[in-house]
Amino acid sequence: MSQTKVAITIEEGVLARVDALVKLKVFSNRSRAIQQAVQEKLERLERSRLAEECAKLDPSYERSLADEGLSEELDSWPKY
Repeated sequence: MSQTKVAITIEEGVLARVDALVKLKVFSNRSRAIQQAVQEKLERLERSRLAEECAKLDPSYERSLADEGLSEELDSWPKY
C-alpha cells in the first residue's frame, strides 16, 4: 500500500507517551505508532456506525423476512 507523508500537531505529553512506547520497542518508530493508532480508531468508528445501524432494525420484522424467504426457497429445493 502506498504511503504519504503528512505533518501533524500533537500535544507534548502525547508525544512523550508515544516516544516511551518506541523506546520500549512496542513500535518501531513514531510514524508506525501513530499510523496504527489512527487505523485502530477508524476501525472502532466503523464498528460503532455498524452497531448504530443494526440498532435501528426491527428484529421481528427482520425475522419475518428471513422466514418468508426461507419457506419460498424450501419449496423449490429438490426432494431426496
